[in-house]
Amino acid sequence: MNRFVFNRGHFVYLHDIVMAGLSFALALYLRLGDEAWDRPYLWIGCLLFAAVAAAVFWSMKLYGGVWRYASLNDLIAIAKAATLAGLIFLPLLFFVSRLEGLPRSIVFINWFTLMALLGGPRFLYRLMKDRHISLKMEEARNGARKIPVLLLGAGDEAELFIRAMARGEGAEYQIVGIVSLSGTRIGRAIHGIEVLGTAEELPILAERLTQRGLKPQRLILTKDDLKPEDLRQLLETAEQLGMALARLPRLTEFKDGAGNGHIELKPVALEDLLGRPQAVLDRDAMQRLVQGKLVLVTGAGGSIGSELVRQIAGLNPSRLVLLDNSEFNLYAIDLEMAESRPDLPRAALIADVRDSSRLLSIFKAERPALVFHAAALKHVPMVEANPAEGAFTNAIGTRNVADACQKAAVSVMVTISTDKAVNPTNIMGASKRLAESYCQALDLAHRDNGPATRFVTVRFGNVLGSTGSVVPLFQRQLAKGGPLTVTHPEVTRFFMTIREAVELILMASALGALHDSYRGRIFVLDMGEPVKIVDLARQMIRLAGLRPGKDIEITFTGLRPGEKLYEEVLHAAEPTLPTEQAGILVADPRHTDAVELTKSLAELEAACRQADNDRVLRQVAALVPEYREPDHHHPKETSP
Repeated sequence: MNRFVFNRGHFVYLHDIVMAGLSFALALYLRLGDEAWDRPYLWIGCLLFAAVAAAVFWSMKLYGGVWRYASLNDLIAIAKAATLAGLIFLPLLFFVSRLEGLPRSIVFINWFTLMALLGGPRFLYRLMKDRHISLKMEEARNGARKIPVLLLGAGDEAELFIRAMARGEGAEYQIVGIVSLSGTRIGRAIHGIEVLGTAEELPILAERLTQRGLKPQRLILTKDDLKPEDLRQLLETAEQLGMALARLPRLTEFKDGAGNGHIELKPVALEDLLGRPQAVLDRDAMQRLVQGKLVLVTGAGGSIGSELVRQIAGLNPSRLVLLDNSEFNLYAIDLEMAESRPDLPRAALIADVRDSSRLLSIFKAERPALVFHAAALKHVPMVEANPAEGAFTNAIGTRNVADACQKAAVSVMVTISTDKAVNPTNIMGASKRLAESYCQALDLAHRDNGPATRFVTVRFGNVLGSTGSVVPLFQRQLAKGGPLTVTHPEVTRFFMTIREAVELILMASALGALHDSYRGRIFVLDMGEPVKIVDLARQMIRLAGLRPGKDIEITFTGLRPGEKLYEEVLHAAEPTLPTEQAGILVADPRHTDAVELTKSLAELEAACRQADNDRVLRQVAALVPEYREPDHHHPKETSP
């Protein structure tokens, strides 16, 4: 047997029974005055009316309404219950007392007093919570067939959505029930929609609704603070039950469309499933780094570069210089800044980081205080097929930017690196490791030479939705009806959102610029736990309301040239230490002499200019000892 648990619904039920008994005494007093206390049937009538009301209220589930959302529907329910209780009470009282000495009007007065004692506390409670009361009728409109949905969460957002669906002439959803996240309010109702059970009981609740001809087609999240592991479980459960998972829009967007019932549900974002805790950042330090300074961003139109531009613009620089060799990407981010920050002085300059003279002329003309170097070739198979181009942009291009920073007396240069630079198995990662080494060497070379450019390097893994990443690829494949292609069933990657990555880049930059003890070291962002790409594919299929292996197939194509099964953000030989900022570690990789590396990079540049791929590969291998060719395994194309 289940253990009885006293909850708010039971408290409401007891409250209503007590109010029913008091309502008879109050009605008698209003009719007879002080004489009422001397009437022999006073206490008998109170107890009898309370007993009748208890039976009526229980049968009509009057205790089920949530006071927080009391509305005209609740008032009508109270009126029905009061009327039925009065009709049953009158013959019973006649049988007990023959109504001797009892005014006939007492029944009508009792109806009004009961209405006041039951309805008054409910609406006063809502008035205290909301500072206003809406008494508009909450009733469903007739019209086209609506989509049956279940709401997950019995709070303010759910109440607002229910009201919007009830009032809107064009409402497209029929709310068939509410599922409680906290386990409270079960058995009660919000505007007539019952809280059926908990999230753990979803399969049972869906089955019951299906038997009543109300099979829910969507499960709608009304809360934004669900844990990622709970979201993943809900996604899997919804798929098994044939429901799509969606969420309500933000409250501001919600209210804009609530009047006509046209509320556009939002899909659950993939980043919500990552399970990454939000780091608390030192916003003041980030502000001090940027505010009032001229900032230049290379690769400003790319995924990371454009988000850097957005966040830097919010930190009030004196001027922002956007540099990119892609005309369209540069145009897009410049237009966005013109619309969002028209007051911010800026320049959009087309330039290639491989052109050292062009870079130097820009740096000397603009005199930036901060440079964020995000320009890179980063698509592993493309760089693997074009090694000279990859080394030219990633290694020589970074050297050119660093040299220009020194000659233009830039205060801080921040280089954006990648986890593929650790034990690289591809030319993209090896060329980025060379870029890291050069910036490290310059940072250490000027340790004792007074004021000089500080070189800060930040390394991290994949960002969701970046250009050339797996997420846009899966989205395109989904749009075509599949299949989704995964290179290997065991391949894993680290992921974080672009916004989080850039926030941590800015935070690491502030640390590196302020503390001389970090010279020559590399900041490594805490990427959390690695994610299996095949699991990512399955989640994206489910988020689209489809079933992996049934609606959309997943096929394995084999590892591509230069690709590893597992990425690493730290080398085994790199000692790491935590920083004062959560989410950011600092590593101390092997150091290279700046003079020797400068000579080697000059030789590499000559090979790149001659497009001599074999020579480029030999020189990169000599400069990056940990660079090694990967072992490729090509599994057969199968579906999980």
